[in-house]
Amino acid sequence: MLLIAGCSGPAKPKPSDLLPVNALVAVKQVWATNIGEVTFPLEVKVVGKDIYAASSAGVVSAIDADSGVVRWTVSLGARIAAGVGSDGDTAAVVTAEGDLVALKKGKKIWQQRLGGVSITPPLVAGGRVFAITPDRTLLAFDSETGKKLWQQQRGGNSLVLDRPGVLFPFGDTLVTGLGGRLVGLNPLNGVQRWDVPISVSRGSNEVERLVDIVAGISRDGSDLCVRAYLNAVACLNLGGQKVIWSQAANGFSGIAGDDESVFGTESDGRVIAWRRVDGVRVWQSDAMRWRDLGTPLVLGSTLAVPDGAGVLHLLAKSDGTSVGRLSFDASPLNVTPVLVGKTLVVVTQKGGIFAFRPE
Repeated sequence: MLLIAGCSGPAKPKPSDLLPVNALVAVKQVWATNIGEVTFPLEVKVVGKDIYAASSAGVVSAIDADSGVVRWTVSLGARIAAGVGSDGDTAAVVTAEGDLVALKKGKKIWQQRLGGVSITPPLVAGGRVFAITPDRTLLAFDSETGKKLWQQQRGGNSLVLDRPGVLFPFGDTLVTGLGGRLVGLNPLNGVQRWDVPISVSRGSNEVERLVDIVAGISRDGSDLCVRAYLNAVACLNLGGQKVIWSQAANGFSGIAGDDESVFGTESDGRVIAWRRVDGVRVWQSDAMRWRDLGTPLVLGSTLAVPDGAGVLHLLAKSDGTSVGRLSFDASPLNVTPVLVGKTLVVVTQKGGIFAFRPE
């Protein structure tokens, strides 16, 4: 099995210069802390008013998003490759050695070898911890004891994408990506319930034909919108297991959305908004070309877009015009920002955690 880096390829053109902007959205910093360098694709998990985060060196923390108070922290003594998953009781991460580690209130309760290094954050739900390895082996463990409940090999591709995939619950179904398909499974035994094709593999060689659904989804009830890596953005109905629309899109980061629109960043730095009901393009912004944009976040009437230079761009959700800009510690924003109530939480590659609220 060979992992293909999600951002590999020829050298990119010079990033566009940022034009001055009159801040129309006012926010103030309410707290800040540091967890240590974050070089893996961290998912900051939000449960209630708490966030769960981890550093590459193996420090996992639960933090109150209102105050910045650390509820608990633990050092695992091993580097982390994926995480954090949590249901508010049990938290889980994957080490760079391929071990799934479960924590409760800052204490390690069990550890299991996966047989591969996962880059997709574990899912903790329904008294189970689910993990998926790059070769598409899906495993389920009891969240209390760590006992392996089942294991399913979902695919056998020799090439897989070195980017986090999707793994989430929908009702009593476990949903994951398998190549260009979204698959629904019985969480009790891993048996497949349904399979919806999102994107078809194309290209003249194995690398060009690589298709995968990347982390960062937009869900509105039973409607779900996802991105197929460098291929398409699509919305489907999970209840009826059918695709509503699909549009060609050349991005490798996840998407965001609300009940009206879906937003995504392309590999060349364009930001695009599609109408959620039918996929019609609403607007496009070219102001941040080649700035290595990440997965956006919807903040009311504003869209927050992180970039690789450590800037968080605030755009008007209605038309993509710039309404503000935030800078932190000059390190890349590789972690998707999260919203906890009215608190915006941003994590930098240097491990800085910054919390903001509207003034």
